[in-house]
Amino acid sequence: MQSLLEKYFPNVLAIPDEFIEATKQTLYMSFWTALVGGVFGIILGVILVVSRPEGILPNHLLYSILDKLINIIRSIPFIIMLSLLAIVTRFVVGTTIGEKAALVPLVVGVVPFFARQIENALLEVDQGVIEAAESMGTSPLGIIFRVYLLEGLPGIVRVSALTIINVIGLTTMAGAVGAGGLGNLAISRGYNRFQTDVTIVATLLILILVFISQFISNQVIKKISH
Repeated sequence: MQSLLEKYFPNVLAIPDEFIEATKQTLYMSFWTALVGGVFGIILGVILVVSRPEGILPNHLLYSILDKLINIIRSIPFIIMLSLLAIVTRFVVGTTIGEKAALVPLVVGVVPFFARQIENALLEVDQGVIEAAESMGTSPLGIIFRVYLLEGLPGIVRVSALTIINVIGLTTMAGAVGAGGLGNLAISRGYNRFQTDVTIVATLLILILVFISQFISNQVIKKISH
């Protein structure tokens, strides 16, 4: 077994510490981006739903502005956003290099995506339930928490898993600002130095993270759907 590993994965065996550090960096960026982006994404998604023309708090101007802003930001390639937000990143975290610096463009990039997913998930809530809550005199805030977020929980979990997978994918490009991570390791060593085994293992580790997040979300959906 050892001989086979040395034959097919010599470069991987030479840098185990770099793989451990890169995995930690990917987990760090994914966790904080998902947490911060998740909070803002849910808030923005709820605002989109309630401010729609047919929503419980219709506001055409607010909805139009947010809708267009989300579409614009989502249209910007992430690698370009990294450079566009350099000044903001330096102001927020004091540097434009490293995993902390990558969090700013990561959050900015994921919030519009997640907000749109949350909007779609909440729009799946039965309109009859919402109308029943309104007829009973439930306040808009009560409808948001007791109807939209509660009834739409399975959909929220589903789109959250999709967003986390998207976040993991975005972290692979964060190496452009020296953030490290498995994606950066696959490019800097695997591609640039022609160490194919490094690229393969880094890719497998990324896939494992994706499968784990998907598995957890599926289990949560099963629990809350019964």
